[in-house]
Amino acid sequence: MSTLFTPLSLRDLTLRNRLWVSPMCQYSAVEGVPQEWHHTHLAQFASGGAGLVIAEATAVSPEGRISPDDTGLWTDAQRDAWEPIVSAIRSRGAVAAVQLAHAGRKASTWSPFSGRRGTVVAADGGWNTVAPSAVAFDGFAEPAALEVAGIDRVVADFGSAARRAVAAGFEVLEIHAAHGYLIHQFLSPLSNLREDEYGGSLENRARLLLRVIDEVTDAAPGIPLLVRFSATDWADGGWDADQTAVVARWSAERGADFFDISSGGLVAHQRITTGPGYQVDLAARVRREAGVPVSAVGMIDDAAHAERILAAGEADAIMAGREWLRDPHYGLRAADELGADIDYWPKQYARARR
Repeated sequence: MSTLFTPLSLRDLTLRNRLWVSPMCQYSAVEGVPQEWHHTHLAQFASGGAGLVIAEATAVSPEGRISPDDTGLWTDAQRDAWEPIVSAIRSRGAVAAVQLAHAGRKASTWSPFSGRRGTVVAADGGWNTVAPSAVAFDGFAEPAALEVAGIDRVVADFGSAARRAVAAGFEVLEIHAAHGYLIHQFLSPLSNLREDEYGGSLENRARLLLRVIDEVTDAAPGIPLLVRFSATDWADGGWDADQTAVVARWSAERGADFFDISSGGLVAHQRITTGPGYQVDLAARVRREAGVPVSAVGMIDDAAHAERILAAGEADAIMAGREWLRDPHYGLRAADELGADIDYWPKQYARARR
C-alpha cells in the first residue's frame, strides 16, 4: 500500500490521501470576490485526485491583501461567492480548505500580471500598510507600526474571516504565518523591533500568532486548523527552525492540528539553495523536535519522491503547487505511477486508467 495514498485524519475529518494542493495566489479577484476562474482552478484539482485543496491566501481585511486583486473573506458577498466553489471541491471527493492571511508590510503591491513592482499608491487603488515595526520590505513603502488596538483588530478580523469560511463550507482552515507576511513579520527578529509585549523574546514575538489561533479556534470550534510556517528566513539573525519547532509546539497546545512547513519570504537578502525537496529537512526537523504532524513542500514533483519522504517519516503529507498547475490530474497520475488502488478515478476519465 502506498503511504502517499493512505488516508489521514484531522480531528473527525478523514482525507482520502496525503497528496495535497498548496494555496497559490491567482490575483484574479474583484473587490476580494473570487471569480469563475477560481471555481475552475480549484475544482479541477479535486477531480484530479487531491486529498486536500487549499484556496489561496485569502485576506481577513481589505488592508490585508497582498494586491488589490486578492481574494478575501471580510464580507458576506465574498463568503457567498466561495460557497459554490467549496461545494464543487467537496462534490469531487476532496476536502476544501482556505488559507487566512494578512500581508502586513507586503500588502498593497502590484500583482505579477501588471508588469510593475512595488507598492500600489492610493491613486491606483492601493492603501497604507501596517507591520510590527516601521521597517519596509525592500522596494516597498514604509509601513505604520501597529498599535495594540490595531493588533486587536487584526486578531478579531481573523476570527470573523474564520466564521465566514465555515459558513461557506470550508472544512479545514490554515493560518498563514509564513513567506514574510504579517504574522511571520511578528515572529522574526529581522522585522519585529518592538519593545512591548509583542516584541523581544520568542514568547512575545509569538504572541500574535497564539492569539490568532485562540480567536480562530473559538470562532470555528472543531474545525481542523493548519499553520503554515516559514521555518527559516535564510538570513543571519533571523527566524529559524529551532524557533519554529518551539512555536509549533506552543501552537499545538493552543489547538492547531497540523503544520505546513515552507521557508523564506521575509527579507530580500535571503540566500536560498534550492533543489528537489530542499525544504524537507526543515519539515522533518519540526516534526521531530516539536512532536507535531507536518507537511513538506517545495520541488516535490514526482510521486516516487513524495512516497520516499513519507515512508522515511520525514513528513505526514506532501504539499505541491507547480506540479498541480502543470498537471491538474497529478493525484490520479501519481496513484497510477505508484500502483495505488484508489476508488476515486472519475468515471468520465476511466478510459485513461491503465
